[in-house]
Amino acid sequence: MSFWTAIVIIVALAVFADVVKNKHRARQGLFHDAGGNDPALPAARLDPDAQRELDDLRERVRVLERIVTDERQSRSIAAEIESLRDK
Repeated sequence: MSFWTAIVIIVALAVFADVVKNKHRARQGLFHDAGGNDPALPAARLDPDAQRELDDLRERVRVLERIVTDERQSRSIAAEIESLRDK
């Protein structure tokens, strides 16, 4: 076998392996963009329990952001927490 035949076979094997890998990833729903980055899965692909938990967590974050950003309310909550600690 000549040197160039070996090079052609190696390149063909590498291309074949890449095709098989991409086919497997496509079957699993995994894909990547042109830059090679793996984008997040669309929300529709999440199971209902995970989607519900994600929505609950987002709502909790919204409430916490509201508490932190509202100075008057945060002062009263801080005072209430301190009064509970004293008891």
